[in-house]
Amino acid sequence: MTARDARLHAFRSDLADARLKGEVSADRFVTGRPARITASVADIRKAPRPDAGVNTQVLFGDDVLVFEEAEGWAWVQAERDGYVGYVGATMLGAREHAPTHIVAAPRTFLYPGPDLRFPISGQLSMGSTVTVTGAAETRGTHYALLPSGEALIAGHVRPLGDVAADYVAVAEQFLGTPYLWGGTSGFGIDCSGLVQLAMRMAGRNVLRDSDMQAAGLGEPLDPGPDYAGLKRGDLVFWKGHVAIMTDAETMIHANGHTMLVSREGLKDAVDRIGYLYGGPTGFRRP
Repeated sequence: MTARDARLHAFRSDLADARLKGEVSADRFVTGRPARITASVADIRKAPRPDAGVNTQVLFGDDVLVFEEAEGWAWVQAERDGYVGYVGATMLGAREHAPTHIVAAPRTFLYPGPDLRFPISGQLSMGSTVTVTGAAETRGTHYALLPSGEALIAGHVRPLGDVAADYVAVAEQFLGTPYLWGGTSGFGIDCSGLVQLAMRMAGRNVLRDSDMQAAGLGEPLDPGPDYAGLKRGDLVFWKGHVAIMTDAETMIHANGHTMLVSREGLKDAVDRIGYLYGGPTGFRRP
């Protein structure tokens, strides 16, 4: 049988996605149950334990397929990027309303009603999808209303399908955001999460991890001596890391050096990173 990446295909020795029958070995095959993430951000973990490592995250409104639910944990696959892992079962709900809008600000607040003076009832990251059912105005501030009765600032969301023209400009909105291993949100993000979220807002869904992006995102690029052939939007890869060029000489990346999303000169980064991890492993143009 063909080897499958367990990050992107739901299979274990005892249980597997019914779509993989005949392709993987498992004691039992099941059809995934549709569900939707209802938490602001939900960690997808390597194992069904609170101390298990976080591989990635899914956001409010993301759709998943549930293959198993037991002892407070659900084994799921995110429909947007195919990532498989375990989330807390309390973070799942039904797909009751079709999403209409996406959060376009790096972070925003939910209010119990259309008034910014109310104590907040939650917070959402860029990339979260919501169902807007109405509008309201209070003291000149415009709000989008949700089926729950909650409200958020109308200027912080835009209709699905209304995409950004420049994914690099989206990434630049996250400057100063804390670095978080496995993070995919405006509350904390890692290097490949930054690429994925910024590109999503520009209308392009891409795979999650840096090795997946290095293998198939856009076209390979030879930048030539001193990297002179690079331009804004090109991607630079190291082993386990990716950065986005903002111009021919400067890049932006979520990194463990500053523990922030930061700008850095490419040549400075090559020297700094090379000391411990070697030089760039590849360049791609999305």
